[in-house]
Amino acid sequence: MSTPRIEAALRIAADAAHRNPFSTPSDGRPRTRRFAIGDPQADITRFLAILDRHGLLAPDGRLKPEVQLISVGDHFDWGKAIERDAVATSSVRLLAWMAAHPADQLIPLLGNHDLSRVGELAGFTDARFATIQAEADRLYRGDATDEAQERDFLARYPEVPNVELISRDFGTFREVQREWVKSLLLTGRFRVAHAPAEHLLVLHAGVTREDLLAVGLPDALHAQASTVAETLNRALDEALNAWDGRGPFSIPSLYQPGNARYGEGRGIFYQRPSLLPEEAALRALTPRRRFDPRRLPPGLTQVVGHTRDKRCRELLALPPDSHDGVLRHLVTDGSSLDYRLGPPPHTGPGEAVLIFTDGGMRESPLELFELLDLDTGFAARPVEDAHMGGRE
Repeated sequence: MSTPRIEAALRIAADAAHRNPFSTPSDGRPRTRRFAIGDPQADITRFLAILDRHGLLAPDGRLKPEVQLISVGDHFDWGKAIERDAVATSSVRLLAWMAAHPADQLIPLLGNHDLSRVGELAGFTDARFATIQAEADRLYRGDATDEAQERDFLARYPEVPNVELISRDFGTFREVQREWVKSLLLTGRFRVAHAPAEHLLVLHAGVTREDLLAVGLPDALHAQASTVAETLNRALDEALNAWDGRGPFSIPSLYQPGNARYGEGRGIFYQRPSLLPEEAALRALTPRRRFDPRRLPPGLTQVVGHTRDKRCRELLALPPDSHDGVLRHLVTDGSSLDYRLGPPPHTGPGEAVLIFTDGGMRESPLELFELLDLDTGFAARPVEDAHMGGRE
């Protein structure tokens, strides 16, 4: 999996991670090759290998100067309990490697796992988290977790909504991660959304018409990707200006972290498309954890991560199947919808589109994992394997 370019990138990442959190300013250079990569919940070496396989790394271990990369969010939390320390280190190095690039070249978008560091986990020290996690590990048994024991746990630790969050979902937390997330938020490096084209929006989990109306954007502007991105990013910045930097961070109407009283976190970083009848009540909330995909803004194509193929099929009540690595799409005209593998076909102004990029980076075979070429709308083409192994 290693090449000289990957080794150089790993050195940059390790060195950058030992610095105080920082962000490299924009350099204003034109980027002629633009890509989006789905949830980077995998070891940094694997992440870099995917980039290198697609010919995006320069010999010095950074992105090639002409490349712009959009990371669709969720830079933390994967693996088994025994891997927690290694995962925690890898995730910080990944963010640090990203921060070492100009801000207009590598754009990290926020996911729910990123926001959790200043949300549900805002008040935890490493020592307190380790103590609570040891208890959560003893209690957590999936659906068989004892309800009475969990209620007692939450009475003592009301900052979190359940034991699963501490034992599994956000289980690789370290204080240094929060410092990086906080810094990248306050410097404007972490964004909610990015608009690479007039009707093309990139963000973690997608927005509905209700989400955009809730932040004051009228229906007539919902297909204008740059306006949508500006509105969402402005909501983030206004929330940051109102935040004390210590308590749990939230964005009115868009993001509410979970706790024992509120339940699980909700909002545009958590929500997934669902047609399951039993989730109708969840779809009716704002903010929410589920949304009706028929309420997506028509005329807008949204590039998202957050949900893998197997989970999409479950929530959309489709026959079970699972394809890791590949891009997928959902197209709806507001009444019917079509979910398939691959990039979407040509669509009209009355149709809404989701392009899913979460290919299960950790589990997908490396040779199957696809990036989205934002200029062509198709999966990026890898370079020849023989070329990848050589020195430059």
